Amino acid sequence: MASISQMWRQLKSKYSIYHVFVFLLTFFSYAFFHATRKTFSNIKTTISSEWTPQFCNATEPCLRPEKIWMARHLFDSSSDAEPFLGWLDSTFLISYAVGLYISGVLGDRFDMRKVLSLGMCLSAIVVFVFGCLTEWIHLYSQPVYVILFVLNGLLQSTGWPCVVAIMGNWFGKSTRGLVLGAWSACASVGNIIGALLVSQVLDYGYEYAFLVTSAVLFAGGIINFFALVPSPKEVGLPEPEDGDDDDDDSEPSGEEDENGVTPRTPLVQTDTDPPVTFTQTRPQAISFFQAVLLPGVIPYSLSYACLKLVNYSFFFWLPFYLHSQYGWKETVADEISIYYDVGGIIGGMIGGYLSDRMKKRAPTVVTMLLLALPSLWGYSASPNNKTINAVLMAVAGFFIGGPANLISSAISADLGRQDLIKGNSEALSTVTGIVDGTGSVGASVGQIVVPLLHKQLHLDWHWVFYFFILMTLLTAVCILPLLVREVRSMKCFLNYQLRRQAAALVQDTHRPHSLNS
Repeated sequence: MASISQMWRQLKSKYSIYHVFVFLLTFFSYAFFHATRKTFSNIKTTISSEWTPQFCNATEPCLRPEKIWMARHLFDSSSDAEPFLGWLDSTFLISYAVGLYISGVLGDRFDMRKVLSLGMCLSAIVVFVFGCLTEWIHLYSQPVYVILFVLNGLLQSTGWPCVVAIMGNWFGKSTRGLVLGAWSACASVGNIIGALLVSQVLDYGYEYAFLVTSAVLFAGGIINFFALVPSPKEVGLPEPEDGDDDDDDSEPSGEEDENGVTPRTPLVQTDTDPPVTFTQTRPQAISFFQAVLLPGVIPYSLSYACLKLVNYSFFFWLPFYLHSQYGWKETVADEISIYYDVGGIIGGMIGGYLSDRMKKRAPTVVTMLLLALPSLWGYSASPNNKTINAVLMAVAGFFIGGPANLISSAISADLGRQDLIKGNSEALSTVTGIVDGTGSVGASVGQIVVPLLHKQLHLDWHWVFYFFILMTLLTAVCILPLLVREVRSMKCFLNYQLRRQAAALVQDTHRPHSLNS
């Protein structure tokens, strides 16, 4: 209890009101991005019926004049419309992956506040054009829809590299795992926000669902432009210390109070304080290929490609799996699938806290990934029981979504602020874009492999889960060299501490003899 209260006092002393606002603004910025994505997922059934002709009969009368309906339909039946909707998903993911590599570089070369705000506003406009304007002006064209989805993927890619980089600028490595583990729940919260907004207006027409979510995203971009502070240097606060976290023997930078907390420099100066000036010059941005060659970037990028494939396959296919495997209603399947996100949120927070305590990320991530293997197998064997299925789903989400949240947020921030480049270059946004971009490439591949295994090859769902187990194992294999290095580092540090304690013990035993002599 005392340690918890001391930790709370340290957090209050270490973080200011700026940290709170940065946390909330970046959190809801990416949540609003995900809300617009969830809109398209939730209205697929409705939009499919809008794009196909309606045949009138006694039980299902025409809702609109048949001549108008038949003149503007895109597909002959819903079975023809559904593949096109799937291709739109793949188009978005591929353009999103390409955009992440570009947006990461832009974030380190320009003001991240402006890049993020511009991306949010322009993405909101594209979503509005796709969902509302085309319906209002009766423009129904497959090439136009594909072009709009490519643009939306490129624009939405500005979100993740910028928000992770801004959070990395404000929160140091000592608490970054816990803070960003909780913060990475923004995607799940965005899915919930999108589902709630869509459910309220979908009865008026699918175009109003896009109108509401795009308006919220546009408003968020305007707020960020005027309120978001990308770096603590802009308000006179010190940057978080990342390089000294592993060195317990380093000299403290200032005097500590009775609680062991180093006081923060006051924002308001007194008359006796010397004037302080704050420079706004940005360090030179690191190149894309230099960022790729940074230690740890390639292993974590490849591992995230494998893991995001599994994570996004659950995101896109879990409700369909529950409906086809157990015959549950779509509304019930949607409600049950939320437990996967809940498990991922809890896993990200607990995994982040444990990695903060260990001051190493790889041991925590690899341990969770190895435990994910039996959890996936256990979930594939779940009986037709909603309670048991929800519990096993949450466990799988804990061990899969948790490491995924850590790699995409806390670990990406660590890689972009490592000692090798700290102080003379900008790399955080670029590194985040590389890691998440490579992960999105893997996710796009997964959306092709899963239906290929289940529908084209007519294999049982168990084979899909075997594929997930294999990709999760490959995720751990990619991180294995980093795990060995960090375990050796921990072992060397432990031996060093033991030798220091032994030397101190010997010195204490000899000190009385020297005094007597």
